[in-house]
Amino acid sequence: MDFKTRVVGRGGVFAPLESVDYFGQVNVDPEAGTIMRPNEVDFYPDVSYSLVTGHRIRSLELV
Repeated sequence: MDFKTRVVGRGGVFAPLESVDYFGQVNVDPEAGTIMRPNEVDFYPDVSYSLVTGHRIRSLELV
């Protein structure tokens, strides 16, 4: 999955992620089970799944 269009040029917390070496420094957050970078920026797993598979993200219905 190519994150370039979601990272490059956005600045702020995304600026360090423009470096391929920095982007590759991943860990799994033990509480959330998501992939985290050293600056704690993560990409929601449901969004990543949707981008890879093409399946839409179901919206939550508020009751």
